[in-house]
Amino acid sequence: MYCQLLSGMIHRQQVLRLGAVFASAFPCAISFLKCNWVSLCNDIRTGKLSPVITDSGCRLAISSILKSVDPHLADEIENICSRRSWKGIVCNLCPKAKYIEAVVTGSMSQYIPALEYYSMGKLPLVCTMYASSECYLGVNLKPLCDPANVSFTLLPNMGYYEFIPLGKDETYGNEDDMISLNKLVDLVHIKTGCYYELVVTTFSGQFFITFFKNTCYYLQLRLVSKQKTSNHKINT
Repeated sequence: MYCQLLSGMIHRQQVLRLGAVFASAFPCAISFLKCNWVSLCNDIRTGKLSPVITDSGCRLAISSILKSVDPHLADEIENICSRRSWKGIVCNLCPKAKYIEAVVTGSMSQYIPALEYYSMGKLPLVCTMYASSECYLGVNLKPLCDPANVSFTLLPNMGYYEFIPLGKDETYGNEDDMISLNKLVDLVHIKTGCYYELVVTTFSGQFFITFFKNTCYYLQLRLVSKQKTSNHKINT
């Protein structure tokens, strides 16, 4: 993170996009910057990378960026970071940034106030995708919409989608209950206004299924699950 921030500070006038996979990464980056901005400014002022960075690959990569001393840039960053309030710090450090891209739905929505504080509400929060560790699931066709109104379009060519119907309390019985396959609902039989957990079979999985073609389903998805559904909970 040190080298990433240093690179960003050196090219701060060219930064157009600020991004992370999850919104939770931004407060971590800001906290790290608060603890290390003095050292970063010293690196820029002297043209030498801090000895704290010992990885040879990182040092080699930064050497191509940190080519000469730049006391003027170091003073600019120091004047910004030494202010009492860090409200709008993102816009001050990267004045040409157009937006912040990160997952801000579901549990990540708790970080929206922090993002708005550090950007002074001037940068739109863009949530472009709905994804899991297994695959991308859908895209946001209106990326500039308010985070509270984000909807995702499921793309059938990304995987095979099935849904676990949830009750009115948005749960499926007890967390240890086995989920029977005959309880799964396919994409064409879901009902508007109901709640579901999403089940995905990808091309790299056991089944190779491409049932839906040339069709796109626009859904309002709610990330309500706090736990992942593990394979042993699906009764085959």
